[in-house]
Amino acid sequence: MKRILFSLCLLALIFSGCSKSTNAPSTEPVDDDLAGPISRPSSGYGADGTYAVSEIDFPNTEYPGTNVTIFYPSGISSPRPTIFYSHPYGGESKEYNRGLFEFIAKKGYVVVFVPYATNDTSIDHRYTTLWTGFTKAAADYPRIIDTRKVGFMGHSFGGGASIGLSYKAFTEKEWGRDGRFLFTMAPWYSYQITPAQLSGFPANTKMITQVYDEDVYNDHRMAIDIFKNINISNTEKDYYYLKSSTVAGYKYVTNHTLPSSRTAYDAYDYYGVYRLLDALIDYSFNNSETGKNVALGNGSVQQVTMPGYKGEYMAPLEVTDAPVPRYSQDKYKFKCSSVLYNPRIAHCE
Repeated sequence: MKRILFSLCLLALIFSGCSKSTNAPSTEPVDDDLAGPISRPSSGYGADGTYAVSEIDFPNTEYPGTNVTIFYPSGISSPRPTIFYSHPYGGESKEYNRGLFEFIAKKGYVVVFVPYATNDTSIDHRYTTLWTGFTKAAADYPRIIDTRKVGFMGHSFGGGASIGLSYKAFTEKEWGRDGRFLFTMAPWYSYQITPAQLSGFPANTKMITQVYDEDVYNDHRMAIDIFKNINISNTEKDYYYLKSSTVAGYKYVTNHTLPSSRTAYDAYDYYGVYRLLDALIDYSFNNSETGKNVALGNGSVQQVTMPGYKGEYMAPLEVTDAPVPRYSQDKYKFKCSSVLYNPRIAHCE
């Protein structure tokens, strides 16, 4: 636990990150429990919200013995915009990414978490498990979940799955008619999505795709394929490349598990993921130009600047609309050219 206390007023004078108008990161710590020297943002996008968090669990019919969980802001009296989250292999427990789920609920939004069986022999059944949990949550809890404004977010297997699942929700259920987005992290292969469907996403869809430099599992070519072939305009999507940094002797890693409160829970979670998600939500659901400049700023200073500590700074985020792979496929366990796994193998670069 860091014990260095700074006046928020002093921070506001010294660092523009305390200004909501700029949303640039703070560069000195406040007292919190994040690993490493850099703390949570004290204001602006990425700062924790003010709501307490409540949870609802109900039986997961497609994966007996587990529950679907809805995280939501305590005390709300009307349905709120909702993020449907698809977890990675091995991330069946909601504790795997509790930090992210609670961040979303503290900001006044809802998130639905559905565990699927990692050892399920059928990829289609994993998708069915996610879809069944998402749609049951929306049907059974309309006083909490507002399907007019939705986001689909996923990591690894869940990142790949979010493409087909979101298309189905957007077109068959008409979810997101007043605002919709995709946020994929280190995505695995994408199933249940045809080229025609990929080119037919609704016009109001926004998108962030992230890959991590130290990832040795998922070939970045899968993310690049979807990013380039989905029919979201370049003004409404950005591809992020995150690299590791060492600040005050602490390494902020960018391996496959980012973000995850089960491993290192540090400033990369807040500044590299939560801050951008917060801004994307504001732009997608509230049409905020400030939010767009941070989430989809095409390399704006507000978008790429990362925080520091005593003159040492994290590497800026790299953002592009024309991504290219940086490593050979031999680096990765799951290669884009896998005949066994990749239904979109023809689109590998």
